[in-house]
Order: sequence, then structure tokens, then C-alpha cells
Amino acid sequence: MTEKTETTGDTEKTGKTEKTERQRRFEHGMAVLEAIDGEAGTKVIDALGDISPELAHQVVAWGFGEIYSRPGLVPRDRQLVTLGILTALGGCEPQLEVHINAALNVGLTPQQIIEAFLHASGYSGFPRALNATFVAKKVFAERGLLPVA
Repeated sequence: MTEKTETTGDTEKTGKTEKTERQRRFEHGMAVLEAIDGEAGTKVIDALGDISPELAHQVVAWGFGEIYSRPGLVPRDRQLVTLGILTALGGCEPQLEVHINAALNVGLTPQQIIEAFLHASGYSGFPRALNATFVAKKVFAERGLLPVA
């Protein structure tokens, strides 16, 4: 049985429940986050619950619901960009761990991920590329993907 849906402004009324645009964006973002990051992404969002639930909401609703779900790049390409940026920034090893897992989830191979870090070394320097590569080694070991070379 389907319920009649009425949309007024920022809310959608469906029978007994009322969803705001904010809730819809969050739900859409969670679906995208779970498809790309899997459990690792969900753990990050859960960890923010008692310190900054608003940051968790924005990461999900905006970061995944708006940015990651745009049609201009496929998830595989978005992860390559993300890995390059996190490597160049440096000091982002926890985020690299999540996004290396995500990169594997969306079809990048361990060899492609390592090649991306090697490529980044020319722009961001060896220390940052080494840090990223060692995070990848940890993730690959956890997933039984070593040796790569």
C-alpha cells in the first residue's frame, strides 16, 4: 500500500511521518557513503556522534550527498583525486586509510593506488608519498592483498 505524499516547502509529509529536506539529504548521503566507504566510513560518522554531530551531518549530507554523488566523475576517479589530495596535504593518514579502502571498494587495484602515490611524490614530495604508501601497505595487509609488486 502506498501513502499519498505531499511536499510543502522544506518538508515532505507521508502519512504519519514528516521528513525535512535536511533529513532527505542525510539519508541520500548515507546511502552514497555506505556504497563507497563501507564500514570504514560509517565508523567515522559514528565516532563524531558525541563530539560533533553537525560535522558528521555535513560530511554525509554535503560531502557524500552533494559532492560524491555528482555525475561529473565516477566513484573510481573521485577516489583517485581524493588519494592525491590527501597525500599532498600530508598528516591525513587516518583519512587515507578510509579512502584507500574506498578506492578498493570502487574498483581501483592495489597497483593503481601505489602508482597514484608514486605519481604524487613528484608534486608533494617523497615523505608524503611514503606516508601514503605505508598506509596503503597496512590496508592491503588487512585485506590480504600483499605483496603488490
